[in-house]
Amino acid sequence: MSHIASLMMSLATKEGVNDTAVEGIKVFRSSAYGSRGPMCYSQGILIVGQGKKRVYLDDKVFDYDPQNSLVMTVPMPVECETFASVEEPVLVLMIDIDMGQLNQLIRLMDEHHKLPKNLHESRQSGYFVAVNNEDIECCVERLLLALQSPLEAQVLGKPMLQELLYRLLSLPNAAPLYALALSHTRLSRIDKALSFLHRNYGHSVEVEQLASLVNMSPSAFHRCFKEVTASSPIQYLKKIRLNKARELLQEQKLKVKEVAIEVGYESAAQFSREFKRYFNQSPGECARL
Repeated sequence: MSHIASLMMSLATKEGVNDTAVEGIKVFRSSAYGSRGPMCYSQGILIVGQGKKRVYLDDKVFDYDPQNSLVMTVPMPVECETFASVEEPVLVLMIDIDMGQLNQLIRLMDEHHKLPKNLHESRQSGYFVAVNNEDIECCVERLLLALQSPLEAQVLGKPMLQELLYRLLSLPNAAPLYALALSHTRLSRIDKALSFLHRNYGHSVEVEQLASLVNMSPSAFHRCFKEVTASSPIQYLKKIRLNKARELLQEQKLKVKEVAIEVGYESAAQFSREFKRYFNQSPGECARL
């Protein structure tokens, strides 16, 4: 086990998601193989200490592992496969993106003429894979060491997160991270629409309404939305509704009809059909897990 993996293991005392002494930083641990299945990734930075995750997104397949981190600049429904075992559990450091820190760093980089060229014109997806160079690995190791002590975590945690963001912004493929913070980029506009969707998924939402929200024509909005999320707006909304429905079924133990209404379905029968098609199990079977 590498030193980084060992430090993550000491913070991950139980299976699943473990909180740390710094808000916005968690450690995920799983000791079992997870077959390919749908889930929703939140906006954030995912750094693997041990094991491997494989992501299926539209027609793209990519891994993140101890050599490659995943930066999600917008929340996205994906399909994920987990490679882990009892002998070698997967360990993932999960870090929320602090927009205040990101904005401050980008202002400084702009002053030093370090912004990527053609940022406003280039196509931007809602994620990128970051190769863990020596600077990033050193920063992650020091952050994990600080997290071992509540005092050090409180004193050093936030500055180290800022350094990590800087190291990621210095990578050649970090344009999506810049675009998230800069106003009027395609990605920042789509992020605004996604925030609206995540607040209002239980209501009727039209593409024209979303396009108007971000001052784009419906056709341009639809095209840019798919560039960023690999889904159409309607597909994305459906996936968000179904992922939220699974949470409600498993955590709040609501009835199927109640969940269908909560996530915006008028017909419980249609909800059940689409849920089973997406998760390969009925809502009732999901609730009993």
